[in-house]
Amino acid sequence: MKIVLPGGSGQVGTLLAREMTSDGHEVVVLSRRPAPAPWRTVAWDGQTVGDWAGELEGADAVINLAGRSVNCRYNAANRREILDSRIDSTRAVGQAIERCQSAPKTWLQASTATIYAHRYDAANDEATGVLGGEEPNAPDTWRFSIDVASQWERAAESFNLPGTRLVLLRSAMTMSPDRGGVFDTMLGLVRKGLGGTNGDGRQYVSWVHDVDFVRAVDWILEHDSLAGAVNVASPHPLPNREFMYGLRRAWGTGVGLPSTQWMLEVGAVFLRTETELVLKSRRVVPGQLLESGFEFLLPDWPDAAADLCRRWRAARSPGDPAPP
Repeated sequence: MKIVLPGGSGQVGTLLAREMTSDGHEVVVLSRRPAPAPWRTVAWDGQTVGDWAGELEGADAVINLAGRSVNCRYNAANRREILDSRIDSTRAVGQAIERCQSAPKTWLQASTATIYAHRYDAANDEATGVLGGEEPNAPDTWRFSIDVASQWERAAESFNLPGTRLVLLRSAMTMSPDRGGVFDTMLGLVRKGLGGTNGDGRQYVSWVHDVDFVRAVDWILEHDSLAGAVNVASPHPLPNREFMYGLRRAWGTGVGLPSTQWMLEVGAVFLRTETELVLKSRRVVPGQLLESGFEFLLPDWPDAAADLCRRWRAARSPGDPAPP
């Protein structure tokens, strides 16, 4: 297949491009700052339809992953950039598909599991899950994240594209051993003795192993019955306390310093991030994927964490300095 990846130069995009290229597909990454890569990269501004739109003509799929990282402080300027980068790029992709003579068969549009409500009771699937935004005591930063997710999906759904199947990828955190990713960051805390429980530890962590993420995307491309919102997450989310324990055990560390909420709030200021990323309870399960027959290779966190730790070690030679 020919697969176009707008915003595909980030961690998740690189993961997909690497695996899809190795599988023999033609991959084209659209990037604001094209750089040499094993696949073709084409420049785009993420806002307007330009020459890059020709790459969509006759393509089998477009997987739009564009959007500024949310790992930052949610001040006014960053909020505007987080929202605009998602809405503008989504509209540009939709407009480009509209102009195609031979439009892509499938449009996979990035979304996020954050769109669901903060809850501890029942899990959120696509059919019965509770969308967030109405929690009476939710911090403003939580409501902002949910509003971004909702507007992001509405931007994609605003297009009438009868020849193109639209899938909204409500993805959980993708865990891979690559440098700079969320797993690398969490493991860094564990290695420093800081990988204990966050807050009260009751909040659920939704995640997906990188191998299963790539397999899920392939599965979605191959199964036309999957459309609309699709949760891409392990079927077994677990509370933060158990999640961090599983990671420490996989690494071989018995103790991790816990972080209370006030400690996290102070640390977030210095690290230029937000506590919403670790304190909001994300209990999300992949209803559509499971109903369609998809089987996860690593659905349980202890096994997934052990595999990720093994691969993290293998990717770094003895002389390779450990990341901070």
